[in-house]
Amino acid sequence: MTKKKKHHDHRLGLGIDIGGSGIKGAPVDLDKGKLADDRLRIPTPQPSTPEAVAEVVGQILDHFEWDGPFGCTFPAVVQHGVTQTAANVDPSWIGCNAQDLLRGKTGRKALLVNDADAAGVAEVEFGAAKGHRGTVLVSTLGTGIGSALVIGGRLVPNTELGHLELDGHDAESRAADSAREREDLSWEDWGARLTRYFQHVENLLWPDLIVVGGGVSKKFARWQPYVETRTPIVPAELLNEAGIIGAALLAGAES
Repeated sequence: MTKKKKHHDHRLGLGIDIGGSGIKGAPVDLDKGKLADDRLRIPTPQPSTPEAVAEVVGQILDHFEWDGPFGCTFPAVVQHGVTQTAANVDPSWIGCNAQDLLRGKTGRKALLVNDADAAGVAEVEFGAAKGHRGTVLVSTLGTGIGSALVIGGRLVPNTELGHLELDGHDAESRAADSAREREDLSWEDWGARLTRYFQHVENLLWPDLIVVGGGVSKKFARWQPYVETRTPIVPAELLNEAGIIGAALLAGAES
């Protein structure tokens, strides 16, 4: 495939979503917030060291013949290009200047961003919170609880709201979707835990809207009736593509 700078006169970007099991990437129409080509998925190398992952990122860029700036999501706190934590990936990422490594290995300008932050930016720009200028909390419920806080369209990076202490526990150990599965909770019982979690966050941040992502957002109608908050809660719309779209958007805004 030959990369075109423009796609029907729309701006193009490229986003890559680095996860514990797969690395996915695609060109993105930055005006529509949609993938501009079929995404490519390559299994995450084991061990998932920074060098091994950077190699796969380069393969994805080469596949799409992409030579411009690109964005990458990563399941960690990313502070000024340095990965400070490592969830579901090799511990050698901790303290690594991964953004510089990606730039060096691929020869292209890379922007590295926390995965929940990328998804949050995409949902505010193109998804469930499109056009919302207030305080939006995007909460991804999966193995853990990811969070993105977007205020007036601007991202506050690296909020780790899944790790708030709640009733003496790390919140995500009680309220993540993995806790629901592990403890075989009914939707009603899990909803009670989410109520406790979201009310705690509400009292700290007073968001105007809560967007819930992660696989369980597809079952929104089954658990939402059991969650009591003063803030409106809506399901995410972009689902599996949110990370790729958000990463491409953020890289496009920076370049």
